[in-house]
Amino acid sequence: MRILVTGADGFVGKNLCAELDNIASGKRRVSPIAEPVSVMRYDIGNGEEELSRFCAEADFVVNLAGVNRPKDPSEFSGNSDFASRLTALLREKGNCCPVLLSSSVQAELDNPYGASKRAAEDAVLEHARLTGAEAYVYRFPNLFGKWCRPNYNSVVATFCHNVAHGLPIRVDDGSKIMRLAYIDDVVDEIISCIAGKKQAVSGRCEVETVYERSLGFIAETITGFASERAERRIPEVSDPFIKKLYSTYLSYVPAEDIAADTVTHSDARGSFTELLDLKGAGQLSVNVCRPGQKKGDHWHHTKTEKFIVVSGRGVIRERCIAGGEAFEIPVSGDGIKVVDMLPGFTHSIENTGDEDLIFVIWANERFDPERPDTFYERV
Repeated sequence: MRILVTGADGFVGKNLCAELDNIASGKRRVSPIAEPVSVMRYDIGNGEEELSRFCAEADFVVNLAGVNRPKDPSEFSGNSDFASRLTALLREKGNCCPVLLSSSVQAELDNPYGASKRAAEDAVLEHARLTGAEAYVYRFPNLFGKWCRPNYNSVVATFCHNVAHGLPIRVDDGSKIMRLAYIDDVVDEIISCIAGKKQAVSGRCEVETVYERSLGFIAETITGFASERAERRIPEVSDPFIKKLYSTYLSYVPAEDIAADTVTHSDARGSFTELLDLKGAGQLSVNVCRPGQKKGDHWHHTKTEKFIVVSGRGVIRERCIAGGEAFEIPVSGDGIKVVDMLPGFTHSIENTGDEDLIFVIWANERFDPERPDTFYERV
């Protein structure tokens, strides 16, 4: 299947083409598109002859080309002009392949941009009426995700870019509700249309997953991401919107800021380094135990831990302090296990090998020096 993507260098175009390339190359293992895929990219730098050839060869057209923020409002007509030219070329070539149009919810507004978007929709729907071609017209809400240009027409992109670069953000009305769709969800919608798995109603479609959040909430959340990163804290990402917003924010972090320093505490036995605060899900750290050394010999009331040896060889010992025999669990990086340190059980880990014993520790709470809940007792 030959897919023509116009506006291929734009925000949606880049993300769509990247995923279509994954499908074409077999990197995406499960694809809804049954047949082989090739992508024909068209953008402002391509010539009319190339567009004409693409229109003759295409099996599916995704029209993402558009004018968003011209200096002169009269230039908005480029939206409808290109859609009319594109569909006219398809008819000239006798090509009745499906056409998908990226429009905007602003097509509902009575302004030059909205009028140009409505005219582009009309051109595609009229083409479908004249030729019998399938039409998929999407009025997308505000979109967000990686590769979106900041300080252009996406408030999320602007907030993410500015916060990530230490620049101020401006919120005029924090109570304003934004309707947002995430770029991966939009790309999935488009690919579903290409695969013939989406049904249009009178040529129109809607994105299934749309989020409604206040502008103030979005600004506060993105600002919080920056402070959490500085403290090596991971935000709560069980909320799909927060997960997607966090991924979007990270895509704007400059290269010089993506690495965060840690603090390592060392002694003769080895070292201990706090890695990540998982917010409501505990803390992650890494521990190194030197050959012949032992760590632990303590217990906790409520604090629980999981030890995961990833390199080296050793033995974990545990014993209930209320009574009972000690037991041993051999551990090594050759057969990785997740071992629970039980509440009320004193425990230790000993390096029985010739190399450093390296193990990851998950704890159900962040270490509190004022109340460590840690009491010495030999196993």
